[in-house]
Amino acid sequence: MEMEEAMKDTPFSPAILIDGSKCYFDGVDLRYLAHEFGTPLYVMSETIIRERCEELRSAFLCRYPGTRAYYASKALQTLDVLKIIKEEGLGVDVVSGGELHAALNAGVTPSDIIFHGNAKTDEELHYAISSKVGRIAVDNIEEIFRIEEEADRLSRDQRVILRVSPGVDSHTHRFISTGSLDSKFGLPIEHSEVERYVKALALCPHVEFSGLHFHVGSQLLENTSHLAALEIVLNFAAKLSKEFGLQVKEINFGGGFGIRYLPSDRAPALLDFIDPMMSMVKEWSRKENLPMPVCAIEPGRWIVGEAGITLYKVIAVKEIPGVRTYVSVDGGMGDNIRPALYDARYHVETVSQACAMVPCEKEKEENSSKEEVLRERDAEKALSMDSNREPILRKVTIAGRYCESGDIIAEDVFLPDPKPLDILAVYSTGAYCFSMSSNYNRVPRPAMVITKSGDYRLSVRRETYDDLLRREI
Repeated sequence: MEMEEAMKDTPFSPAILIDGSKCYFDGVDLRYLAHEFGTPLYVMSETIIRERCEELRSAFLCRYPGTRAYYASKALQTLDVLKIIKEEGLGVDVVSGGELHAALNAGVTPSDIIFHGNAKTDEELHYAISSKVGRIAVDNIEEIFRIEEEADRLSRDQRVILRVSPGVDSHTHRFISTGSLDSKFGLPIEHSEVERYVKALALCPHVEFSGLHFHVGSQLLENTSHLAALEIVLNFAAKLSKEFGLQVKEINFGGGFGIRYLPSDRAPALLDFIDPMMSMVKEWSRKENLPMPVCAIEPGRWIVGEAGITLYKVIAVKEIPGVRTYVSVDGGMGDNIRPALYDARYHVETVSQACAMVPCEKEKEENSSKEEVLRERDAEKALSMDSNREPILRKVTIAGRYCESGDIIAEDVFLPDPKPLDILAVYSTGAYCFSMSSNYNRVPRPAMVITKSGDYRLSVRRETYDDLLRREI
């Protein structure tokens, strides 16, 4: 069964088109991108990002007037992506001064920005309040007083929402589970603690309480955790209103909506999350005789995750008889830390074999030695001899180039007889890959190309060795 699933030729992504030996992503030949820009290479589809934004409007913003949506920019924050998000009418969620700086430079309206984080610095609070961000998500009581102090200094009021911890287990990896009671995020909602929040807000005239925020975790493929958390938060909102006179004008459901990383994943439609939650809020409002709050969501991964792929070049194939075959590529944990960080899994395909690379004059000049010409001729001959057969699939492990045993991109995947110089595509890498990249081992970070229905443009240039030393004195 495992082999049968591996041999299915249905493209994993709807943006993929396989035409003979060519593989297109969003209408662009991936072989050409690998040749033109080198590897590793992030490839992002503007088409898919905009399609997700349209689905969000249809399933939430237009379906439920008065709602709001903020893009969780930590998933992928480049100026190009932020400009697309702004054009699509979404707000932006930031978690640092750097993310705020990028959003503002991309032209995002400050009032459309929420500033999150459990340990905001004084510098960040000053930047946020002086920039007139729409909301600051308060994560601890001390922060209420710090916001008041800075807002008073700047002679302005600041709207806040309280991030609360509903105490719900989201059944995801513990590193991306954020709604449990034992979490560094959010205010506990026990009665004794609530009195402290209320008193703190009463003592801070420049801090305007607007509502509540919760987030149960990331990459969730069912809505059980969201609904359980929402019920708790709604009960808390009723308590704030009836016992303390604090009206909850808005409730932010956070994000966490899952995507497909593997062919076997069954990611629900956004409506499957949204409709039950909105029904619950409407019923709560009717039952408690309280005004309907403004509802908001903060998707990040859901918008950009499946819009991205990463291209790698095979450097070496190492077979350990009876144990494993390692296919080593020219990237790894420096451009995608997720597998090493929390055992993330990815779907991998060969998009170009060594004998099918896109030719160009420069390449011909550089590879004109006799040995290389003969090698290419022999590879082409071997391919033609086997052209009428099904590709021979081998079970392999994709290994990164970094000096860490845990630098594994994908285990036990099936590829057609991998060889050095093959180009591989790792799917669904649009979220938390570029944004979490590093220069470990002093390896320059990859470039990023954005595609749009057959066109493409360089969005982020590849780092150079000089870039690695630029900040050193």
